[in-house]
Amino acid sequence: MTQFNPNEIGMANGNYFALPYSPEQSEIVLVSVPWDVTTSYRPGTSKGPEAILEASVQVDLFDPNVERAWEIKIGTIQEDSSIKKENKKFRKIAEKVIEHLEKGESEEVLSEEIKIINDASASLNKKVYETCGKYISEGRFVGVVGGDHSIPLGNMKAVADKHDDFGILHIDAHADLRVAYEGFRYSHASIMYNALNEIPQISQLTQVGVRDFCQEEADFINHDPRIRCYTDMEIRQNSFEGKSWKRQCEEIIASLPASVYISFDIDGLSPDLCPNTGTPVPGGLSFREVDYMLHMLATSNKRIIGFDLCEVSPGSDNEWDANVGSRILYKMCIYSKLNFKNR
Repeated sequence: MTQFNPNEIGMANGNYFALPYSPEQSEIVLVSVPWDVTTSYRPGTSKGPEAILEASVQVDLFDPNVERAWEIKIGTIQEDSSIKKENKKFRKIAEKVIEHLEKGESEEVLSEEIKIINDASASLNKKVYETCGKYISEGRFVGVVGGDHSIPLGNMKAVADKHDDFGILHIDAHADLRVAYEGFRYSHASIMYNALNEIPQISQLTQVGVRDFCQEEADFINHDPRIRCYTDMEIRQNSFEGKSWKRQCEEIIASLPASVYISFDIDGLSPDLCPNTGTPVPGGLSFREVDYMLHMLATSNKRIIGFDLCEVSPGSDNEWDANVGSRILYKMCIYSKLNFKNR
């Protein structure tokens, strides 16, 4: 730290934001999960963690909402190379399944391949759970960086080992409440169904920005008392009719219990901020709207207990998606610490 100057250019050192802290020194640790096996439209989010890490070196560490934000000890867990190798292997099998399903073949015909993917995804969930659980048991705050939106289930389960009751603030273009998608039980389109189904400590799911979902998911939302979905349409209609974003954020935060886990799919943002994400959808939140909501949550009487950032996919010709993603990641890190200090 005696040689670290937050006013100078970031020097790439293998850590997010080029910070000098080791995991052992850190209050917050970030776990990269380069996995996009179940991605159904455009692959590439497995490259998200590496792209965000590279872009994060350029993030200025001053933040007007958090005094001396650069002193927050954010550590980086080195990427597990075996996950990337397994992702490449199983992605090929998943692509075969998706291709045949799109041609009209039944899931029964592809049951062997689907089982392989489901077993691989379950193994990945276990690995994430064990890694996150290790650092949570040491008293550290853990954030995971994906990867597709199937990857945070392990972190949610690790958080649940320490908290008897918590809610999820879910920012996303999609509801992610499918029982399974394309035969894949642990699909990116099923993360919230799996969380509600497998983690009894979750008492509330508050969704923000959703604008693409099926009838099955709509029925789930309308009949499960644990879910409150603030669709993009509702948010915009409220705004058009004079309801301020501040008031809407107050209602969103009030819907959550005392402890809150944040699950952030980058496609919850307007697609001009994440054009290369796996499943972009018109509409969505602006960067400032998200920043305002997260800061309001951090300064509320709620306790942030963990988070994930998923579905950032680098473009082939620029690093815009990773640039935006790195700034969202920094905001979640420093607001989580601000939230702890305010309690």
